[in-house]
Amino acid sequence: MHAWLCETLDGADALQWRELPTPEPQAGEVRIAVRAASLNFPDLLIVHGKYQFKPPLPFVPGSEFAGTVDAVGAGVTHLKVGQPVAAIGGTGGFGTHACVAAERVLPLPPGFDIEHGAAFAFTYGTSHHALIDRGQLKAGETVLVLGAAGGVGTAAVQIAKAAGARVIAGASSDEKCALCREIGADATINYATQNLRDELKALTGGQGPDVVYDPVGGSLAEPAFRSIAWRGRYLVVGFAEGTIPALPWNLPLLKGAAIVGVFWGDFVRREPQASAAGLMQLAQWYGQGKVRPVIDQRLPMSELKAAYTRMGSRQVRGKLLLVNPTP
Repeated sequence: MHAWLCETLDGADALQWRELPTPEPQAGEVRIAVRAASLNFPDLLIVHGKYQFKPPLPFVPGSEFAGTVDAVGAGVTHLKVGQPVAAIGGTGGFGTHACVAAERVLPLPPGFDIEHGAAFAFTYGTSHHALIDRGQLKAGETVLVLGAAGGVGTAAVQIAKAAGARVIAGASSDEKCALCREIGADATINYATQNLRDELKALTGGQGPDVVYDPVGGSLAEPAFRSIAWRGRYLVVGFAEGTIPALPWNLPLLKGAAIVGVFWGDFVRREPQASAAGLMQLAQWYGQGKVRPVIDQRLPMSELKAAYTRMGSRQVRGKLLLVNPTP
C-alpha cells in the first residue's frame, strides 16, 4: 500500500508519500480499500500538533474516508468483504488502505454515492449534533450560519432548512454567498464587505437569530453574539479564523442566552447510540434529497499537498476530496 506519512509536526509540506506494508486487520477491525478521503479542518491542525487528538508519530493523516471492505478481522460479523462503507478513523485516510475499528465504520445504504460517503459523516454529523441536539433547533426559528460556504457550514445550511428553520448564511465573499443561496439559504451576508450587526438587525426585524452556528470564532463572535435573540443559543463549533474569542460575560446574561459547546468527536465516543440515531436521520434526508455534500474539487490522492494549500488559504467551498484510482 501507499500512504502520506506524517513523521514530524511541521505541517503538510513535510508529509511524505511512502510505500508501507499493507496492514492486516486485528480483532474487531476491518481493512478498507480507500476510494476517496475528504480534507477537514482538523486535518490541517493535526499535522501541526494543534488538534485536541494528538496521535503518536509517525501516522497517516486523514480523518474521514470511504471505500470498500477489503479484509475483516476476527469477531467482526456485520461487515463483509466488498461492502461499500464510510469511516471516521481519526487518522489513516490519506492512503490506499486503512485498518479501522469496526465500530467506526458505517455501511453505506443503497444509492449512497461512495464519494459522498467520504464527505458526509464528519461535517453533517457535526452540524446535526450542533443544531438539532445541542441547539434544540425548532421549525420556524432563525439560524445564522457563519462560515456558511465551508464544509460544516454548507452542511449546517442544509440541515437547518431540512429542520424547517429560516437560514441566514454569512460568508466572506459574494461568490460564497451565491453558493449558500443555491443550497437553500434564505438570505446571505458578506461579512467582508457588510456590517454583520446591521444586516442581522435588518433581516430579523431587530429580533436577532435564535441560533448562531459558529465554526469561525475570532472577530465575528462578539458582533454575532451581540445580535442574538432573547433565549438564543450560540453554538461554539470551531475557530477557523485562528483565534479563540473572549466574550464579555454580561452578554449572555442580558440576552438570557446560552453559549453551547459542540464537540462531535467526543459525542460519538460518549453517546454512540445518540450519534447513530443522528446519522440515520441524515441518511434518510440524503435519500430524500434534502442534504447533499457540496464538493469543491476532486483531486488525485497524489495532490494532497495542493489540497492542504487550498484549504489553508480559505478558498474551499464545501468539501475537498482526494480520490484514489479505481482498480
